[in-house]
Amino acid sequence: MKIFITLSIICSSLFLIGCNSKKTTIKISGSTTVLPVISKAAEAYRILNPDVHILINSGGSGVGFSQFSKGIVDIGMMSRDISDHEKTSNKGINYEINTIGRDAVAVALSSEIFDSGVTTLNLKQIRKIYMGEIKNWKILGGPDRKIFVIDKEKSRGTRHVFMKNVFGNEHQNTPGTSLVTGSNNEELSALTQSNAAIGMISHSWLNNEVKGANLNIKGKIIEPTLKTILSDNYPLSRNLNLISKKSAKPEVKKFLDFILSAQGQKFVTKSGYVSNI
Repeated sequence: MKIFITLSIICSSLFLIGCNSKKTTIKISGSTTVLPVISKAAEAYRILNPDVHILINSGGSGVGFSQFSKGIVDIGMMSRDISDHEKTSNKGINYEINTIGRDAVAVALSSEIFDSGVTTLNLKQIRKIYMGEIKNWKILGGPDRKIFVIDKEKSRGTRHVFMKNVFGNEHQNTPGTSLVTGSNNEELSALTQSNAAIGMISHSWLNNEVKGANLNIKGKIIEPTLKTILSDNYPLSRNLNLISKKSAKPEVKKFLDFILSAQGQKFVTKSGYVSNI
């Protein structure tokens, strides 16, 4: 009888301990540029904090801010600054911007075009390509080949930064467009599969098959490198941001602190971006 009572007490105690163990869920969505950093950081954070469950979805910077403002997620990932429209339409939300690093939007070219000699473009030439006024690479010193123009969905932070710096209007329509993509993966795939493409993509996604054009800004040639991003000389540089409420629950604040810490900033560097440290 004694053994039975003792075991019953132990089992009851374990049950109560299990009931008191609460798991916290942090919901995050937004930029596919910021996504690699947060995915890596979340994996490390979960090992240190097994009672925290982190759900991450992409969709683009616009989606991230929209879902954050509606209370669908705790953190919105953005590869651009908050627009004036977003500020105006969300005045009632007491949010804060956590800048976790720096990146740049590269004017991406198919390797065949870059290797043929089209290594540098100015903003006027890029505008004409996207407006459909320059349609063949031959005009720019490349092969006699029709330009395959890749744009991105309007909710994407990469597009926002590109259009604002190239056209002066983040909502610019581009009648010369051949294809519209969503995520960086889609953009990279489209650029890789073409031998005549131009597009826009995060600097960290460039590779041997997709190369970043140098920019000719008033006669000065600027390469899309970590050095020019850090010095802010590359005109399409941008902040990588996490948007959260100032009154966010403690676990959300702890996760943000982790990303901004020296340990968390390592994931910014590992993802190919410029860290805050």
